[in-house]
Amino acid sequence: MGLIKFIKDEIKVIKERDPAIKTTSEVFLYPSFRAIMKYRLSHWLFIRKHYFLARWISQRAVRKTGIEIHPGATIGKNLFIDHGYGVVIGETCEIGDNVTLYQGVTLGGTGKEHGKRHPTIGNNVMISAGAKILGSFKVGDNSRIGAGSVVLNEVPPNCTVVGIPGRVVRRNNQKVCPCKTLDQIHLPDPVKMEMCKLLTRIEVLEQKVDEIPPEDYFHLFKKK
Repeated sequence: MGLIKFIKDEIKVIKERDPAIKTTSEVFLYPSFRAIMKYRLSHWLFIRKHYFLARWISQRAVRKTGIEIHPGATIGKNLFIDHGYGVVIGETCEIGDNVTLYQGVTLGGTGKEHGKRHPTIGNNVMISAGAKILGSFKVGDNSRIGAGSVVLNEVPPNCTVVGIPGRVVRRNNQKVCPCKTLDQIHLPDPVKMEMCKLLTRIEVLEQKVDEIPPEDYFHLFKKK
């Protein structure tokens, strides 16, 4: 019964979050479905200290799906990995419920820590394509990570993070479950925001220069 319920839940999650799916039977072809099925089995073996067999199953899953999930990772309910090729989830990573990952996401370590080396991802988090979250810190519930971002520090709940390194650009907006919005595009651009500030400052300075009488220019550049 547990396996049947798991399959039904996975079918429901994939049909809810992927607009490309046309029939229920397609779910069985999805790399996400196959990778998570293999992960559940390998994790069951891992926590019972059958390490070699657990890794053998997980490595076969990598070759079949392009998704690498270490059997030691802890993953909650309703994880969805869209497309998924190049996704890496490290050994001590913890993922909450209703999380969505896109292709190329890395939940990894920095190579410096011991023990807990990988991030903890809260509930209802969306991590967009190519994002890298590196280190043993938490990404809070209901947060979104923009495509291509590199996150190296803790993210509070209800935040949007973009950029390299990742910066919080939106916090405590109306709480919306990212698995329902799935918007990877309409995110603030912190570089553009800084450029706008610089342009505004330049305009103010130019206005002040224009207000200086011509006869005073000589005094401005006169050597002391």
